[in-house]
Amino acid sequence: MEKEFARSDYRELAQADVALKISDFNLWYDDFQALKHIDLQIPERRCTAFIGPSGCGKSTLLRTFNRMCDFVESVRTEGTIEFRGQDIFKMDSNALRVHVGMVFQHPNPFPMSIRDNVLYGPARMKRLSRAEGDEILERCLTRAALWDEVKDKLDQSGLGLSGGQQQRLCIARALATNPEVLLMDEPTSALDPISTVQVEQLMSELSQDHTVVVVTHNMQQATRVADKTCFFYLGELIEAAPTRELFANPKQTRTQEYLSGRFS
Repeated sequence: MEKEFARSDYRELAQADVALKISDFNLWYDDFQALKHIDLQIPERRCTAFIGPSGCGKSTLLRTFNRMCDFVESVRTEGTIEFRGQDIFKMDSNALRVHVGMVFQHPNPFPMSIRDNVLYGPARMKRLSRAEGDEILERCLTRAALWDEVKDKLDQSGLGLSGGQQQRLCIARALATNPEVLLMDEPTSALDPISTVQVEQLMSELSQDHTVVVVTHNMQQATRVADKTCFFYLGELIEAAPTRELFANPKQTRTQEYLSGRFS
């Protein structure tokens, strides 16, 4: 997959429905403010990339979208994040995570078979017949470009796969509950170049049917996969624009300096 910039033009992004709306959102860890007055709209069925130096708040915001901040006792928030017009902090967190899936930086397959990894979420939601399970299994592994590689070893441990295969297995597992939003926190940082290309292709393909939000330190990756890119610095959203526009003509000085390598 070679493309200089992301596929969507400005008009398409402007016309896209909003999957997530963030309004004057602030987040603290104890007395440290990690996110400051974030206002942002995430377009539906597009890929949005978060870029910025380490510690700038991009992963914190991403993980807030499916309420992972609930697991940190010291977290306090103000402002709103809406999913489909609903305040996520007023939703049942488990129900939210059905609609907003997550793929982490390091592949984390469960210590169980490939089959049970993929069906873990759906099996917790309802009792599955064998036919239902088989349909979900093949569909999700196919979407994750893994079916042909594992279809003859579905009962073997997911831990026996290569790193790139494990990450695609985790993507298949996330897809099994049919989420509307898929969050990806540096999903290729631990992968080899070939596996990175495969996952990038997946991100582009999945964003045709799902809203994909990816945190990446790789600016070239953002230009390859993202329709919209958001630059964060010291807990603030400095600039958000269609990817082509942000990289070709950044409006903010700090964005220009970051993209030109003056700081990282």
